[in-house]
Amino acid sequence: MLNISPNKLNQTVDLSEYKAAKKVFGKRHNKHFNRLLTIFSVITLIVMFLPWTQTISGKGYLTTLKPDQRPQTIQSPIPGRIEKWYVQEGDYVEKGDTILFISEVKSEYFDPNLVERTGKQVKAKSMAVTSYQEKVKALNVQISALTNERGLKLQQARNKLIQSKLKVQSDSIDLEAAKTNITIAERQFNRTSQLQEEGLKAVTDVEEKRLKLQETQAKLISQENKLLTSKNNVINAQVEINRVQAEYTDKISKARSDMLTAQSNQFDSEAQVTKLENAYTNYAMRNSLLYIRAPQSGFINRALQSGIGETFKEGDRLVGIMPSNFDMAVETYVEPIDLPLIHLGEKVRIQFDGWPAIVFNGWPNVSFGTFGGEVVAVETFISPNGKYRVLLAPDKEDAPWPDAIRVGSGANTIALLDDVPIWFELWRQLNGFPPNYYQPENKIADVKKK
Repeated sequence: MLNISPNKLNQTVDLSEYKAAKKVFGKRHNKHFNRLLTIFSVITLIVMFLPWTQTISGKGYLTTLKPDQRPQTIQSPIPGRIEKWYVQEGDYVEKGDTILFISEVKSEYFDPNLVERTGKQVKAKSMAVTSYQEKVKALNVQISALTNERGLKLQQARNKLIQSKLKVQSDSIDLEAAKTNITIAERQFNRTSQLQEEGLKAVTDVEEKRLKLQETQAKLISQENKLLTSKNNVINAQVEINRVQAEYTDKISKARSDMLTAQSNQFDSEAQVTKLENAYTNYAMRNSLLYIRAPQSGFINRALQSGIGETFKEGDRLVGIMPSNFDMAVETYVEPIDLPLIHLGEKVRIQFDGWPAIVFNGWPNVSFGTFGGEVVAVETFISPNGKYRVLLAPDKEDAPWPDAIRVGSGANTIALLDDVPIWFELWRQLNGFPPNYYQPENKIADVKKK
């Protein structure tokens, strides 16, 4: 009744006599509801002050802790053609086991005896190097012999020069003696001639003295000729020294030139031997690459190249392998706003896909089916999905992870942060504020020590 009419119906009609009015206007109809609201309000107020653990949620997947334990593909460093498979998908292989055999597709490697023939070339070139070495040794011996012979020849020529000089000195003395003799002979001839004119000497004595004077003059001329001959011999000895020096210098120079040529050929042959040895090693290693072997023990996941006779390029993926020994880890991603709250050693709860779990974000102690993890690595550069990558390892203080989980399956992560009242967490969520920034106790202790 809106009571918009000036005629007040409730003043003229008693509504309390009607059953509907009694039920509507009764004073005891909301007593239990008010009591329920009061109890609910009290419980809600109490709950608002209960502790709540702030968390950072993330989604990731299972991986391995070490890079060499993760699933990998086997590539061939050389192009080839598949000839034979030795395994099938799902097989377990040990490290070094042969997975498949390939053949060459390049024409320069078609020769099946390429390695052996290259080895023969190496031996032939090595023998050529030995021959040049022997030739160098022989030329060195020849140079030594020529050097010794030159020394002896020069010594002989110098001795001859000394003899010639001594002969010049001897002839010079004989020439002086001849000059003295001719002076004496002239004096005796003049004295005898004068005495003959005075009648004291006979003509025969004069003739004897004249003959002696002529003989002395002849000896003087002969001695002068000998002296000139001796001086000429000195010049000849000096010329002989120069000739011997020039002759043996030319011979030694020629021998040294031959030796250097032989050394040059030797070095060139050694370079060719090194090049051939390099080619020999490359060919031998290339032959070993025709057998694709397992880099580590594991299971063959999938053959990426199939069939027989299929060709591929170098670096193409041939087969995928999963290592048999690995340490499980979880790779999860967090928002950039939450990155400052993630620290090494942080405790994280993990829910694995396919594993039954009941999760209470604010009360991790009452959650069921979650497992403990620990932050071991935080990426310092943002990922393509706009988040930062965090790597989690099993928490050694918590229950071990299930054996049934596999690499690549999904996982939900909950990083446990600070404990706050529920009313504060609701207020934070309504305002869109990040969780409380804090430092773990061990971090604070490290800062104080520094």
